[in-house]
Amino acid sequence: MRNKWFIFLVVLLLVLAAGAVAAYAYDSSREDLIAEGVTVAGVDVGGMRVDEARRAVARSLEEPLSQPIRVARAGQRFRLSAEDAEVRADVAGMVDDALEESRDGNIVTRVARDLRGEKENVRIAARVSYDEEAVARLVARVEKGLNRPAKDAAVEFPSMERIESKRGRKVKAALLEQRIADSLTNLDAERQVRAPARVVQPKITTAELQDKYPIALVVDRSSFQLHLYERLELSRSYTVAVGALGFDTPAGMYSIQNKAVNPAWSVPNSDWAGALAGTVVPGGVPENPLKARWLGIYDGAGIHGTDVTSSLGTAASHGCVRMSIPDVIELYDKVPVGAPIYIA
Repeated sequence: MRNKWFIFLVVLLLVLAAGAVAAYAYDSSREDLIAEGVTVAGVDVGGMRVDEARRAVARSLEEPLSQPIRVARAGQRFRLSAEDAEVRADVAGMVDDALEESRDGNIVTRVARDLRGEKENVRIAARVSYDEEAVARLVARVEKGLNRPAKDAAVEFPSMERIESKRGRKVKAALLEQRIADSLTNLDAERQVRAPARVVQPKITTAELQDKYPIALVVDRSSFQLHLYERLELSRSYTVAVGALGFDTPAGMYSIQNKAVNPAWSVPNSDWAGALAGTVVPGGVPENPLKARWLGIYDGAGIHGTDVTSSLGTAASHGCVRMSIPDVIELYDKVPVGAPIYIA
């Protein structure tokens, strides 16, 4: 009886050993076989050997990854070829990951899975790389082509023509770079990207222009006229005298630097000033030609009243703009320090 049990035990052990050997041989034969239910970059590679799976995945990715990236906005288009972007898919690495998932567990769980016909349900995502510097260069080209500064509204002196403001545009470079990266690495993404951008508002709009120029002056030396503009509308024109030959009233764009009532006259140290040269003549005295009001412009030149009204409408001063006394008093009250004045 004891011998029978011994024989039974020996037979059982032999059977188990044979099963183990068979299971080992079966599992070893599938070392490079990917389990059913495994996909790589959307390609079903279940039941494929590693080399076959690599070929299948490479074929599937070849066409989508060869497409160029196109960036467009405002009628402009920019292109980056897959070759220049150095787009590469890590096919070998993805298939290796698929095989590793297939070999997860131990020999018993793997053999049992296969005998029951179970699937792994594993999805290996696409792994795509690209040249980041090439993408940065594309973004820089898009910025150069699409960026434009806002244009402030302005006034063209001396015509006083209004130049309309314009909004600008600035590409959102970081967001564009991210969108391009998504298009390069995501097989389901569109290969055409709309460049994201923000609107840049002008600092001064056309509607705000009048507020910038509540008062402006234009002196036309050829017609001996001083024009007063209020909120860019012509309010009043005055007949004036300007600098004589050799004492020209300085042309160009200036602003009113200072103002005074009955100003003192710091006499230039020049031959034409005679005995008064280099002296200071108090305001309000007969010897002082700066009558009633003073609006300083530049380098000793300014607007002032005169009692020599016969000089108005001529080139008669030593550089200043002369006005009649009533006119200069009227102008003085309207024009603040800092007001622009253009001398044409």
